[in-house]
Amino acid sequence: MDARIRPSRVEVDLEAVAANVRALRALAAPTPLWAVVKADGYGHGAVPVARAALGAGAAGLAVALVEEGQALRAAGIDARVLLLSEPPVAGARAVVEAAIEPTVYSAEVIAALAAVAADADRPQAVHLKVDTGMHRVGAAPEDVVALAAAVDRAPALRLASVWTHLAVADEPERELTAVQLRRFDEAVAAVEVAGIAVPERHAANSAGLIAHPAARLDLVRAGIAIYGIAPSPEVAGMVELRPALRLVSAVSHVKTVAAGEGVSYGLRWAPEEDTVVATVPIGYADGVRRRLGGLGAEVLVGGRRRRIAGTVTMDQILVDCGPGSAVARGDEVVLIGRQGDEEITAEDWAERLGTIGYEITCGLGPRLPRTHTGNG
Repeated sequence: MDARIRPSRVEVDLEAVAANVRALRALAAPTPLWAVVKADGYGHGAVPVARAALGAGAAGLAVALVEEGQALRAAGIDARVLLLSEPPVAGARAVVEAAIEPTVYSAEVIAALAAVAADADRPQAVHLKVDTGMHRVGAAPEDVVALAAAVDRAPALRLASVWTHLAVADEPERELTAVQLRRFDEAVAAVEVAGIAVPERHAANSAGLIAHPAARLDLVRAGIAIYGIAPSPEVAGMVELRPALRLVSAVSHVKTVAAGEGVSYGLRWAPEEDTVVATVPIGYADGVRRRLGGLGAEVLVGGRRRRIAGTVTMDQILVDCGPGSAVARGDEVVLIGRQGDEEITAEDWAERLGTIGYEITCGLGPRLPRTHTGNG
């Protein structure tokens, strides 16, 4: 899509990504940092973000899908890539061929990987995940030794790590993180007692890295924080981060709306006095949630906060620019990001919508072109 035709776009500052990686590496040091670039880099563009993160010293990358790992390889990225969930049995060959390091937690997938990797020129690295309390995926602690032994017996496989994921690390006051780390230590110890070496252990996501030093172990997996978004309000400010993303459009139409005249679907908003209303060509099909118009959400026009007027529609929003406003067609509109001295963040949207910053950036639609500045 040509950004010069439709002005709505996502702008990503790769130097901000690099600065965040450097700040998080310094916090974790001497523990290496792996950058999580799943979900198209949390909406920021996986390949450019991956390159910026590696350039800033990330030791590896992590993705959620086999296809995401293949896309990194197709772009010429040869860093280590961790697949965070177990691939389906049918995906075993694709994993081996792309030199992706999969997570495993079932005998069936271990066997499938061992069979495919038997023809490879080097052992296939796998990472054994333990479910220590989140109960999403991972092996039960009592099954970990048997699964590690299955990996150890397979000549074509190599146990690269044992790891777990923290469920409430973004809520530092809760005790479950310490409980999970204790369960994890016990599971790893059992594997080692069985005579199986565990080269690496890891547990920390962004919140674990920032708020729980005991979780840093042998590597950390930093996701949302490398994009400059705090994992939660509770850990915001513990490390200085720079938001990397701006969501930008431009005024496409300007009109004066008389006092009492409703606008947009449902006519649920009407000005109390005559006002200037601008139309902006971006809507819920792009990830601007329909409810934002009724929640007092604002955008930036001319460096000032202006309220979204009425219901967000599929392709357009209306903005109350105020009586007598000089707003003109073509003026920049910032939905997320900085303009002048003002800033609207993904966390601001998340607070209004009762969600998290992750969902905001991941929800920015594919018809928004991503432009990247800086080389990271």
